[in-house]
Amino acid sequence: MFEDIYKNYWQRIFRLCMGFVNDKDLAKDLAQETFIVVFKKLPEFRNESKIGTWIFRIASNICLRQIERQKRYPKDELPKNLSEENTYDTEPQIKFLYKCISELAETDRIIISLELENIKQEDIANIVGLSNPNVRVRIHRIKERIRTKFREYEQ
Repeated sequence: MFEDIYKNYWQRIFRLCMGFVNDKDLAKDLAQETFIVVFKKLPEFRNESKIGTWIFRIASNICLRQIERQKRYPKDELPKNLSEENTYDTEPQIKFLYKCISELAETDRIIISLELENIKQEDIANIVGLSNPNVRVRIHRIKERIRTKFREYEQ
């Protein structure tokens, strides 16, 4: 069962983590940490929510803890492997999208990253603890901010 979960969710969780940290290696580490927690906690999963919602909540919490660690330790105080800018081969627009997402407030990062993974808005609301209408409005506003940044980027 765990192998199926891993295969079905690995890419989506990795992209969610990329939206938080905008660093390929760190995002892989955070995704891996997510699946370690999922593996350990899977016997305790009570089916009170969809398994995907549960996994995305775990990933979001792990990413938020990472952001808190980065806030406590300025970049120049982080270990070298965490402070170096990691470059990766993707199209410039995708890099720019991840940069835009990483500049959003933490809750907005979660919301838009989950939206980009085609998670239902009802599930997003459950993950972040907001009402469905509030999530819908925030998604619209986030998309508008990102569109504006892309217009400026393309000029």
